[in-house]
Amino acid sequence: MNDSDRYAYPHRVLHWLVAGVLLFSLPTGLTLGFLGFEGAVDSFGNALTNLLYTSHKTLGVMMLGLMIARVVTRMMYVVPLHEPPLSPFQRVVSTSVHHLLYLALLIQPVLGWLATASGDFPVEFFHWHLPGLVGKNTELSEQLFMWHGWLGWTILGLVTLHIAGALFHWLYKQDGVMKRMSLF
Repeated sequence: MNDSDRYAYPHRVLHWLVAGVLLFSLPTGLTLGFLGFEGAVDSFGNALTNLLYTSHKTLGVMMLGLMIARVVTRMMYVVPLHEPPLSPFQRVVSTSVHHLLYLALLIQPVLGWLATASGDFPVEFFHWHLPGLVGKNTELSEQLFMWHGWLGWTILGLVTLHIAGALFHWLYKQDGVMKRMSLF
C-alpha cells in the first residue's frame, strides 16, 4: 500500500482525535442522560457530577471543532479509492454510515449547546463560559435534550457499525482497508 491508497495524514489524525473524544463523551453523556442530574448527584456526589457535566460540554465543543476540521480536510484532499473495490452493497453501507456519522457528529454538539443554553445552564469549554446563542426556554431545552439523547444512541449504533465494518475488513477480508486510516 502506498500513500495514494491512504487518506491524507491530517484527515487520519482528525479521525483518531474524533474517536478519542467520542470514547469519553459518549459514555459520559449516556450515563448523565440515563441518571439525570439528581441521579448523578446521588450516585457520584455533587463535585464529580459537576465535573462530568463540564467535561461532557468541553468534549462536545471539541467535537464540533474537530468535525468542522474533518469536513474541511475531506473537501481539501482526495478520498482514496478502495483497492480492491468494495462490492456495491459494501460501498452503499460504508458510504451511508460515514455520511450519517459526519452529520450526526456535527449536529450532536450543536443540539447540546442549544439545549444547555435554552435550559439556562452555562455552556462551558473547560472553565470558560461560551455564549449561549439562545435565550432561556424550558420547553425548547427539554425537547432539544431529548433529541440530543436519541442522537447519542444513534451515534452509538453508527459507531458500532463502523467498528464492525473495520474489524470485518481487518480480520476477515484482510484487504488493507484498515491501513487507509491508520496513523502509521
